[in-house]
Amino acid sequence: MLAFGLFEQWPKRLPAWLARWVLQVLGVAVAMPLATYAIYVLSTDAGAPPFWQDEDRLGGFAMLSVLGELLAPWMALAALVRQKDALARHQALAFDLERSELERNALDSRLRLLQAQVAPHFLFNTLANVRELVDSGSPQASTVLDSLIAYLRAAVPRLHEPATTLGQELQLVRAYLELMHMRMPDRLQFMLQADETALDLRCPPMTLLTLVENAVRHGIDPSEEGGRIEVRVRMQDGRCRADVVDTGVGLQRAGNGLGTGLSTLRERLQLTFGGDAHLRLTALEPHGVCAELDFPAQRSPA
Repeated sequence: MLAFGLFEQWPKRLPAWLARWVLQVLGVAVAMPLATYAIYVLSTDAGAPPFWQDEDRLGGFAMLSVLGELLAPWMALAALVRQKDALARHQALAFDLERSELERNALDSRLRLLQAQVAPHFLFNTLANVRELVDSGSPQASTVLDSLIAYLRAAVPRLHEPATTLGQELQLVRAYLELMHMRMPDRLQFMLQADETALDLRCPPMTLLTLVENAVRHGIDPSEEGGRIEVRVRMQDGRCRADVVDTGVGLQRAGNGLGTGLSTLRERLQLTFGGDAHLRLTALEPHGVCAELDFPAQRSPA
């Protein structure tokens, strides 16, 4: 073992024609008879003749030396094979870990990119609404602008967070719907309802807000009589179910594509929950849409 470990580290550099494993096996082969010789010399009693003068002891020395020469090099080769196998497994694990880290960084970058796409989409739509009030000379323009400033002061910093809670999402949704209600008080009514146990669940930023904004833009706005939006969040069998229901124009009049917000939201849910989240749109009778969001209940760290 000493010879095996010694030649594993020394010398630091070997000639190109000499492999280190060969040196280790040869070192073990040489060390076995030398070690056996040292054992026999040290075990000879003081005053006794040397072991090579004792026929029995000489025979034992010869037998152990031959067995050592036969077995030890093969044991060294087996140890080398196991060592190289362990090294290969270690390198494979290190490679998998590095690849997982790169994939995680790529997902984080993709998530930040998608969130950056959400921010201007929401801001431009909201500012366009404020501009309409200003152009029309509405006395509500200043009040709506104040509400928008208060809303953005709370909402914009959360765009750069990797995750938020449903409680925070509902606060933003309420602020947004109050803002929209001020813009069209006779055409928009809303209701929010959520289980207390669901408020601290983790979700991507702007999840509920994207669904509500989509309902306002593609359901309530195109409708002459307006409509009502209901947001319901509840826990069920270890999962969270969030429904955003509107009584707007419905899927057919809104068209097959309801904007880039929903496709972006689907991607963000995929990145956050790894395919364990589902978003479905269902047409309601006589008109309206129900957006159903289902995802695993994961508590946000304190």
